[in-house]
Amino acid sequence: MDGVTLRRDEKNEHVAEIVLDRPEAHNALSTAMARRLAAVCGEVAADPSVRAVVLSAAGAKAFCVGADLKERNAMTDDEILAQRPVFRAAFGGVLNLPQPVVAAVHGYALGGGCEFALSCDMIIADETAVLGLPEVTVGLVPGGGGTQLALRRMGSGRAADLVFTGRRLSADEALEYGLVDRKVPAGTAREEAFTIAAAIAKNSPTAVRAAKRAMRLGGGVGLEAGLDIEDNAWRSVAFSPDRREGIAAFNEKRTPDWPS
Repeated sequence: MDGVTLRRDEKNEHVAEIVLDRPEAHNALSTAMARRLAAVCGEVAADPSVRAVVLSAAGAKAFCVGADLKERNAMTDDEILAQRPVFRAAFGGVLNLPQPVVAAVHGYALGGGCEFALSCDMIIADETAVLGLPEVTVGLVPGGGGTQLALRRMGSGRAADLVFTGRRLSADEALEYGLVDRKVPAGTAREEAFTIAAAIAKNSPTAVRAAKRAMRLGGGVGLEAGLDIEDNAWRSVAFSPDRREGIAAFNEKRTPDWPS
């Protein structure tokens, strides 16, 4: 449906999968696909039963090769400008999901594809993955968060290397740079992402969401301000039903039954 599919994990009802599903175009981001992705992310964000999300892609060759340049080549300047908020909503939809999101990357993740991965909390890449932000090679600037997210994930020097040269990184080099978190054998990124998502989904959804907020809000502030953000997160869950259930389950040596 317009290049994005939403699924629920058959083994774990608390894990949702958002699939970039336009394999015939290597999952290139079209306007219709961007609208659909923003809508799906809104649906997932509003669903309290979803505790973790996997962002994956259909097809064997690519996670996502970025914007659909064939579509854009036929657009006027006014149409390109009108497309901008649609694309920002798609990237923002992934970035702002309240649940932790694990990207399962294979093949090409270039431009917007790399930015979708960067918008996730963890990136699992298989050994076929090739990642890059080549926008400057076609007269553009990364526009899906690439400059800011690469900077925060990798530091200024490595982000500059990636953005200014437009070069592509293999899975090994991306791991070395800190662009990806784990490298796995070909064809297993999705499986590994689901394993991680299932582990996250076992934990208190209230606590996990609060921890994600604290980490996101604290990423660009000084230590003292960051500790205040953490303190607010702690206070938001310290007297919650989840905390009471978690402590009780620990003492009773049983699996928690989270009320949230």
